[in-house]
Amino acid sequence: METTPTSPTLPAGTPPAPPAPRHPIRRLLSGFGVTGLIGLAVLVFWVLAALVGPALLPAHLITSGDGNGDVFGPMSAAHWFGTDYLGRDMFVRVVEGARYTVGVALVATLLASGTGTVLALFAAAMGGLVDATLSRVLDTLTAIPSKMFALLMVAGFGSSVTMLVLTAAIIYVPGAYRIARSLAVNINALDYVTVARTRGEGTLYIMLREILPNILGPMLADLGLRFVYVVLLLASLSFLGLGIQPPSADWGSLVRENIGALPDAGASVIVPALAIASLTIAVNIVIDNLPGRAARERGGR
Repeated sequence: METTPTSPTLPAGTPPAPPAPRHPIRRLLSGFGVTGLIGLAVLVFWVLAALVGPALLPAHLITSGDGNGDVFGPMSAAHWFGTDYLGRDMFVRVVEGARYTVGVALVATLLASGTGTVLALFAAAMGGLVDATLSRVLDTLTAIPSKMFALLMVAGFGSSVTMLVLTAAIIYVPGAYRIARSLAVNINALDYVTVARTRGEGTLYIMLREILPNILGPMLADLGLRFVYVVLLLASLSFLGLGIQPPSADWGSLVRENIGALPDAGASVIVPALAIASLTIAVNIVIDNLPGRAARERGGR
């Protein structure tokens, strides 16, 4: 009589083997819903367009076009998004605009959020007069309307890329400072920070090891929102002719340059406007679907 082999059984009381760990990227992506993944895909697309797109395009197409495009030409196989007021290919111009729109906004946002967070950590850890002085100075900057401050800075010092980055960063440092300080002050009052001080730890240690790790999550979400604010600020300055100057262009200046063709060649205006909208909406969707934030909101409900 034949016997068929049977799978070995675990001895009684032996726990099952743990599942194989997932790749960190798969684990991160699994926390996003479908909407979050769509937003993340759009965001990655524009970041890649800003990083590698201009390098893949011939330089003469960016500045002067190929000489074969009609002024405000329609969308076609040769010119996917039509042509602009000088006959340049709008697809090339939008890709070139991504470099300035995404690049300038990202650098300005990192500078603003980084500076605001560092100042907030220092103020919360020191307290007293240092905290009060920093808060009052940055509150004074907040009292100035952002658009008015930007117009004054650009009118007085020019609209170079460096000046645009500094202007946007100065405008949004106070907002990042207020949020980071409110978080840091609450954490600074917790018992484990008091214990660290009792051990004799210095201010720098408390800032970097006790407070900073506990405010990174909310500050990353605020970083995304601040990026959206900077994109819209730079687009508005460019629409007024005070942003990126020709022959370079960002999406706001592309809208301004071609606004006269809206009734007849709307693609040259609508496409860069849609690019601005898609970028800002994608960032907001990603922020709303951050895995940690979504889990906290579900727990709160």
